[in-house]
Amino acid sequence: MRKAALIMLMAVLVCTQGLAQKSSQGSSQKKAKLEREIAILDQQLKENAGKVRSANTALKLTRKKISSRKSLVKESEAQISMLDRRIREKDHKIDSLERRYDLLSTNYEKLVRTAYRNRDTRIWYMYLLSSDGLTQGLRRFGYLKSMAGGLNAQALEIKDTRAKLEEEKAGLQKLREEASVLRSARVGELKKLEADESQSQQLVASLNKDKARYQKELAAKKRQVEALKAEMNKMVKKSASKPKTAVDEKLDKEFATNMGKLPWPADGPVVDSFGKHYHPVYKNVELPFNNGMNIALAKDTAIKAVFDGVVANVVVIPGYNQCILVQHGGYFTFYCKLASVNVKAGDKVKTGQVLGRVDTIAGETQLHFELWEGKTPRNPELWLK
Repeated sequence: MRKAALIMLMAVLVCTQGLAQKSSQGSSQKKAKLEREIAILDQQLKENAGKVRSANTALKLTRKKISSRKSLVKESEAQISMLDRRIREKDHKIDSLERRYDLLSTNYEKLVRTAYRNRDTRIWYMYLLSSDGLTQGLRRFGYLKSMAGGLNAQALEIKDTRAKLEEEKAGLQKLREEASVLRSARVGELKKLEADESQSQQLVASLNKDKARYQKELAAKKRQVEALKAEMNKMVKKSASKPKTAVDEKLDKEFATNMGKLPWPADGPVVDSFGKHYHPVYKNVELPFNNGMNIALAKDTAIKAVFDGVVANVVVIPGYNQCILVQHGGYFTFYCKLASVNVKAGDKVKTGQVLGRVDTIAGETQLHFELWEGKTPRNPELWLK
């Protein structure tokens, strides 16, 4: 019964340690992703400086960077909290090992003193020879042998406990150093966050001074968005009107079952999400409805197909440069703001295949990505993993 309980306890400890390691790895990966996003946003802010729409775009990018940095600080705090918990656990374990080491050392000293008092082998022989019979003699011999063996075993256990104690102390020191590095990094991130928020306030003040120009730019942007929507509707209507083949039906079902599992067309932060939004400064000004999302990317980033399909069309649209429409049965994915295109209408594409490379337009290096179910736009982020 005690053996079974011990095995169960060991299994729980191993499982807990495994979960802690996975949690730490997951947190580190998330932090690395946030750091990449912040680096992309920083680069875009540098590229955007001095452009016509710099204040508005810079505010959007800065606010996204603030959001990412807050998440980064939160992840750092979670890691610090986890390390503090592990440090406390190490402290308890070391305390327990030290108590065991002291107890073993005390018992060992008693054994050594007993062995010293009986160090003369003649006393041992007399002790054995004075036995009343063979049975008692064998018992006495067993006792003497056991005492000698116990002495050796106790010495080995003390040595092993000491080694474990030193190992745990070294591990504790490593954890404390790791926690110290994380705390310093967190302080640095908080300072950067403070600077970002200050920059955001300056941009808001700058935009407030030039509302007339912004409204003029917004009107131009709305015309571009409407042109994009009209072109998309036309292409989808034309593609959807064609009779479905067995291959189309298969693609349609496979695409639908992969909701939430599709790979991203490129790795970067979403700076404009799906749906209706209002201007960050002029709260009563409604922005054009976003049928997709905009992903900020590093220059010349490769854009990849999110699923198997057929290129339905390649078009050029003002404000969006080159765009690719890929059909997946009754679903469509739309990739815009491309500088170069590697495919043409009618080409079959595979998941992860490079379709082209992102363009930099007016200081913005962003992919505009849409996903449609038939003639209805859907929120792409719900489909991607």
